[in-house]
Amino acid sequence: MKTVDSINFKNKRALVRVDFNVPLNEKYEVTDSTRIKAAIPTLKKILNDGGSIVLMSHLGRPKDGPSDKYSLKHIVSELSKQLGVNVLFDDNCIGENAFSKSAALKNGEVLLLENLRFYKEEEKGDEAFAKKLSQHGQIYVNDAFGTAHRAHSSTAVIAKFFESDSKCFGYVMAGEVASIDKVLNQTQKPFTAIVGGAKVSDKILIIEQLINKADNILIGGGMAFTFVKAMGGQIGKSLCEDDRLDVANELIKKAKAKGVNLCIPVDAIVADNFSNDANKNHVDISKIPDGWMGLDIGNETIKIFGDIIKNSKTILWNGPMGVFEMSSFENGTKQIAFDIVEATKHGAYTLIGGGDSVAAINKYNLADKVSYVSTGGGALLEYIEQGTLPGVEAVK
Repeated sequence: MKTVDSINFKNKRALVRVDFNVPLNEKYEVTDSTRIKAAIPTLKKILNDGGSIVLMSHLGRPKDGPSDKYSLKHIVSELSKQLGVNVLFDDNCIGENAFSKSAALKNGEVLLLENLRFYKEEEKGDEAFAKKLSQHGQIYVNDAFGTAHRAHSSTAVIAKFFESDSKCFGYVMAGEVASIDKVLNQTQKPFTAIVGGAKVSDKILIIEQLINKADNILIGGGMAFTFVKAMGGQIGKSLCEDDRLDVANELIKKAKAKGVNLCIPVDAIVADNFSNDANKNHVDISKIPDGWMGLDIGNETIKIFGDIIKNSKTILWNGPMGVFEMSSFENGTKQIAFDIVEATKHGAYTLIGGGDSVAAINKYNLADKVSYVSTGGGALLEYIEQGTLPGVEAVK
């Protein structure tokens, strides 16, 4: 992959697509600056070379054009603090004023453009819009892995307006692609994939791909109950996609045919209500009483999963084991996180991807104790499913 290391940005203006889609509180203050911090090394490389930077990003999902709630002006102070540079801002991304500001940038200066998604053309992958954006810089850098799976103007279309020696990836993109490649194509065996979350339907394609790659697939979270019911178990009022029971059975058969250990939980922590204060019980996962719902994996499952994880050399974790946001039902997710850390200590390569898995790793302050934490949930899943992404192909 061609990265910013292969280009000298001295006296050049870099147009950098970043992923600054960060959470804001009711006072419009950044509450989690992980994505901003991730982009800083790429931006510092450009500035240290003696170049200038025009930044473009989206924020949230504005439905009807510009709105104060989704303005990137709210992140300017946090970005300036993290970068150590007083970042300039323009309240448009393709207005005359924006182009005047970008053209006037001096080496060492940084300009942040307004939310790309204030224009419908961005998500439509509009070529004319991409061409206008391209005029902000002489070199295009894509460092927005979190949006690389979308064929949007600023990620997949814009690259065609730059010569091959004037476009490259930033460190975030390069690191993400290298980490996925290590898991999927340079896999050290045994390879264990831990797949959780609410719905089987969200994970069908990834499980199908993993059946071709993994030795073990550990199923957790709400999606486990669709598998349990498909196998004839009683799941009470647990989350279940009744229209996906056939799919669950099909995945079980495919895994068996390929000799893959598709591991479904054997016990669960159940509650009589979806609440942290609900009455709790510990039961066989296929014998959940009527009126009760499974909200976490039980101790026996934690032990079975933990033994497999600790004996693995490559581990991919996507999705929690239960409703870890509630302290009463976080134990499964927490223990699996610590088991992954233990495996990392003993030489396993561990990739954490997907919003909730990343949130869990951060909740228990373990991000620096695993091999790699991915910044892109949907992008990571799609990369595994498809083998590439529009934003990656465009720059390649």
